[in-house]
Amino acid sequence: MYVIASTGAADLWDRVFGSQPDPDQWVVFATAALALAAIVPRNIWRLSRNAITIAHEGGHGIVALLTGRRLDGIRLHSDTSGLTVSRGKPSGIGMILTAAAGYTAPPLLGLGGAALLSAGHITALLWLATALLVALLVMIRNAYGALTVIVTGGVFVLVSWLAGPQVQAAFGYVVVWFLLLGGVRPAFELQSKRRRGGAGDSDADQLSRLTHVPAGMWLFFFHAVSLCSLIGGGRWLLGGV
Repeated sequence: MYVIASTGAADLWDRVFGSQPDPDQWVVFATAALALAAIVPRNIWRLSRNAITIAHEGGHGIVALLTGRRLDGIRLHSDTSGLTVSRGKPSGIGMILTAAAGYTAPPLLGLGGAALLSAGHITALLWLATALLVALLVMIRNAYGALTVIVTGGVFVLVSWLAGPQVQAAFGYVVVWFLLLGGVRPAFELQSKRRRGGAGDSDADQLSRLTHVPAGMWLFFFHAVSLCSLIGGGRWLLGGV
């Protein structure tokens, strides 16, 4: 019985943390095109942006916990907006990192995902994403947010357990391309809103009040992180092509 259990655990370890073969070249390009198709058209972006909001608010929440703040909860709304509420010192490095984590989380997650894919750890990427979604679900405090995270996590579980290697690879590449490419657009949207006099309490404005650095500089920081992540992640994803 011990031998069987050990063999099963070893097989599971190899399945999750072992390396899988790189997908065909056409899959890499097709998944990038599919991700763009979910980002560029405005009508589709209104729906697909929910996934970016999950990563955005999850970034706020996780960094808040890591910096010792008390997380009261996260809300995700049907208009793709979100709200993360944490308690703690109203200023200082913890609050600054928490505020800066939103717009930077999706592209940085994409960059990390690209690193895993370039190393052939496709299944590990899917399982790690599922674990992060489960952790996020515990923080959600409204029905729409819970439904969104459950549906998203369910898709990852189904692909991880039931799909073959090629389908897993294609799905993983779509997800990572989407985070990298989709992580660029929100900063430009915020810049556009601020140019029209809106979004007065945005993350950039909060960071400006916390650090006395102009909000425009924080917008530049968001742009730099997202574009550098896209360039670096794209190089990894296309490295084998």
